[in-house]
Amino acid sequence: MFNLRVHADRVSAGAPGAEGVFYSQRTGGPHYRWRRDAGGLGQWHFTRLHPAEWNPKVLFPFNQKNVPAALQARLAEHYMW
Repeated sequence: MFNLRVHADRVSAGAPGAEGVFYSQRTGGPHYRWRRDAGGLGQWHFTRLHPAEWNPKVLFPFNQKNVPAALQARLAEHYMW
C-alpha cells in the first residue's frame, strides 16, 4: 500500500503464525495498534493510539510482505479511501 508503514514488536514479529501485535501509519496520519481477536474468531481489530503511546524505540519496521494475509486484507480495507 502506498505510504503505509508497518511496525511490529520484537517478540512476536518474526514467528510464523504468531499472534503478534502490529502497528500501522499512513504518512501524516494517526498510528494504529492491530491485535488478533481474543475471542477465537481470528479477526484483526485496531485501536487508534494517542501520540504519547507511540514509542518507535521498542518497535522495528516490518516488511509488508511478511504481514499475515488476514491482517493485510484488514489494512487494505482500513486504509481504503
